[in-house]
Amino acid sequence: MVQYYWYPGGYPQQQQQMTPPNVQLPAARRQEESYIENILRMNKGKLGTFYFTFEHSKEHNSIVITGYVEAAGRDHVILSDPNGKRYLMLMIYFDYATFDEEINYNL
Repeated sequence: MVQYYWYPGGYPQQQQQMTPPNVQLPAARRQEESYIENILRMNKGKLGTFYFTFEHSKEHNSIVITGYVEAAGRDHVILSDPNGKRYLMLMIYFDYATFDEEINYNL
């Protein structure tokens, strides 16, 4: 890709955009980064207790869900309780989670 820049003298300067060579990252760098959704994804299927707070709600200021991690994305988590009821919760309301077993965290 060629880009032209105009300088005060009025003459265009041509600048080539360099494409870096394909570099393989070390194995440790290829793993997922330490974000909440990645940690939850690594613990899919585990039973945990999840705490959420809704700051601007008069009726339900906070909620606690005991359930299994089914899926997690950048802005949401899907949980299912032991009775099979599923919850789609937004991560902006997520406070923390507790697990009764070891948490997978191999970053």
